[in-house]
Amino acid sequence: MTQKFSPTVRRRRLGAELRRLRERAGLTLEQAARHIDSSHSRLSRIETAQLGIKAPDLRALLDLYQVVPEEREKLVALAREARQRGWWHVYRDTVPEWFEVYVGLESEAAGLGIYESQFVHGLLQTEEYARAMYRAGVPPLPEEEVEKHIRLRMERQALVVEQALRLRVVLDEAVVRRAIGGKKVLIGQLQHLLQVADLPNVSLQVLPFEAGAVVLSPFTILDFPDPEDHSVIYIEHQAGASYAERPAEVRNCSLIFDSLRAAAWSPAQSAQFIADLVKEMT
Repeated sequence: MTQKFSPTVRRRRLGAELRRLRERAGLTLEQAARHIDSSHSRLSRIETAQLGIKAPDLRALLDLYQVVPEEREKLVALAREARQRGWWHVYRDTVPEWFEVYVGLESEAAGLGIYESQFVHGLLQTEEYARAMYRAGVPPLPEEEVEKHIRLRMERQALVVEQALRLRVVLDEAVVRRAIGGKKVLIGQLQHLLQVADLPNVSLQVLPFEAGAVVLSPFTILDFPDPEDHSVIYIEHQAGASYAERPAEVRNCSLIFDSLRAAAWSPAQSAQFIADLVKEMT
């Protein structure tokens, strides 16, 4: 996979800029929306990157906000990039819309902070482990759909291996003990974790049972290289996913993640624990 910018990230940046410009002009959502013959709810969705914006509406808003030519050109170019298709578009018939957003953000992230309590994270899975997970779904997916999901998952992993995406990963001990797909598949998965953990851009830690009860949903913190793109918290659940990006929410989740890392075994201890598990099972 060749590295490409993410239209998802561009849309977020454009929406944030439009909101900043509107507030700088002292206008409410209702006032700005009337100028483009739209509703305040639609403009709100544009500013929060849930909707794209048409070129005529963008030009009208930039006129209203009295944006200088140089800044205007940058925003028009940003909007043009935000309308392009991401590399994952070929999987659109397979991937739900809420996960498309995540893939778009992940594609341009500089680093991820990952906590998993049930399963190995998709960026670290082997094909066999991923296939076993998808086949165990309720209702079960058709085999063709399973293979499409796996191809997307393997393509995403190029971010880690080829593009050195920085990963800080905390896996609950239950994750490395749960025999998804059976003993042979788990052994292969654990051996793969050891290989990935050797990469200089990856820090892998195991949170032991002895750390006590941890009542938390799995989550991912996405950080971006451009300071204009603020961090996002991704929380996946049974009905889809939630995204949080308010500064207070990000700070709180980052503190939680730091506490998990402090309670977990060190990367070296974690690697030794995983290696010992492999020996026990073989």
